[in-house]
Amino acid sequence: MTIRLKYLQSPLIALALALPATSFATNGYFSHGTSIAEKGLAGAGNAYSQDAMSAANNPAGMVLQGDRLDVGLALFAPMRSYTVTDDGTGPGMVPLVPGTYESENELLVMPEFGDNGMLNSESSIGVSVYGNGGMNTEWAGSGPGTGGPYHVGTAGVDLSQLFIATTYSRRFSDSASWGISGIIAYQRFEATGVGSFAPFSTDPANLSNNGTDSATGFGVRLGVQGEITPGITLGFAYQPKIDMGEFDDYAGLFAEKGDFDIPSNYTLGLAWHINDKSVFVVDIQQINYSDVAAVSNPIASLQQPSVSCTPGAPATGGTGVGCLGGSSGAGFGWEDMTIVKLGYEWQSSDAWTWRVGYSKTDQPIPDTEVVFNILAPGVIQEHITFGFTRALSNNSDLNFALMVAPNVSVSGPNAFDSAQTIELEMDQYELAMSYSKRF
Repeated sequence: MTIRLKYLQSPLIALALALPATSFATNGYFSHGTSIAEKGLAGAGNAYSQDAMSAANNPAGMVLQGDRLDVGLALFAPMRSYTVTDDGTGPGMVPLVPGTYESENELLVMPEFGDNGMLNSESSIGVSVYGNGGMNTEWAGSGPGTGGPYHVGTAGVDLSQLFIATTYSRRFSDSASWGISGIIAYQRFEATGVGSFAPFSTDPANLSNNGTDSATGFGVRLGVQGEITPGITLGFAYQPKIDMGEFDDYAGLFAEKGDFDIPSNYTLGLAWHINDKSVFVVDIQQINYSDVAAVSNPIASLQQPSVSCTPGAPATGGTGVGCLGGSSGAGFGWEDMTIVKLGYEWQSSDAWTWRVGYSKTDQPIPDTEVVFNILAPGVIQEHITFGFTRALSNNSDLNFALMVAPNVSVSGPNAFDSAQTIELEMDQYELAMSYSKRF
């Protein structure tokens, strides 16, 4: 067996492409899709793999792709704002200053890279590189002295997650296959302007403005895909929680001393080949944010006697498992997400293939959690997508996808000053393209 040199180079090339990038968030902090073809279908494709990025959804589909290379780039524009009403009555970091504020960093870039090679007619090995991440928020805000929403300067978080998935996929019948991806996960994080929470932190020195910290972890993704009756294909993929190293520089912010794992997630998909020119796809994706205390623990952990946090002086911080950084420390209060994705693809000629899609999910941020989610307002619930592929030759294509996430808002009380109401608001836009080459 001979593997071309390009397959050995893939991880290094992909890592060089992806490391400078800032990732983005749509379904919480998971991207709505990875493959450009799947992005045109609102991220659906668990049972209908189309390129060397398909391992991010279902590793089983890689053996169906043959020898190919896919390189893509997405331009992502999240429009985020928050509004505070009423002057409030509380001291210190509360109340927040009334008004409407908009975040900086409204254009983000994310490359992706996939390379797949057939070992023989029944099996393949490939490398796919993709990302998730936070929304890179930057709130100058307004307020006494140094400004910012929490009165200690510009506030925000920047979370980027990079995945390098090496995938082995194999047919076990003429119409079914399985696959497994070994995943190297790398993440970076920075938080600024949250120092006013120091009295509620177990480690105030490692709470805010400590620059960029990083962590690594290793995981797997498993998938199966097969035709159950002529024209109907099912797919299923599962990724257990990935245990990541701790963000030591933010051990006083995230629960469990800076622990920020990647939650388990799974997807069930169906593809209906209506005829030889059109396909209807459905994916149901589950993201278990409850796996990660830093994401799912509520702000009430700072206040409930049963999950105690006794605030202290800013220099020494608070005591109790419910304090920031504690074993049951407060987090963003996000709930698990179930996303339904629908897509339709049709081929109008040998040169043109068209795609449309729509996805819907419930709101992951309860109205009780708005004060901390100024930092990460992942409120999006719907995606509307359009895409197409233009064949350049018998073995190369250009792929495009456009996504619009309609405006959505969540309003609730300031957990530290109930006289105030905070409204988080966002809409999103993305333009993505890729080049595909088959060998």
